[in-house]
Amino acid sequence: MDWQGQKQAELWMQILLLVFSVGALATGYIIGSFRVMMLIYAGGVFFTTLLTVPNWPFFNRHPLKWLDPSEAEKHPKPQKAVVSKDKKKSSKK
Repeated sequence: MDWQGQKQAELWMQILLLVFSVGALATGYIIGSFRVMMLIYAGGVFFTTLLTVPNWPFFNRHPLKWLDPSEAEKHPKPQKAVVSKDKKKSSKK
């Protein structure tokens, strides 16, 4: 799964869980059954998991382009900047 696919999967997860939770709450309230509400919500969680967790092909539409090892050797790795901790202390007389 590529980066855009992860973003899309998370967005779908949030939307689907919100829709199923509101739908389950409304249906459970109208019918007056806590059991029905929980079954609808559990079905929504199962459906959302089935849709967003597997690595479906539509989540791989933007593959990353990696450098070849020979090309990567031409570009040096960035070095960490060395920060000196020498501080001059001013003394008051």
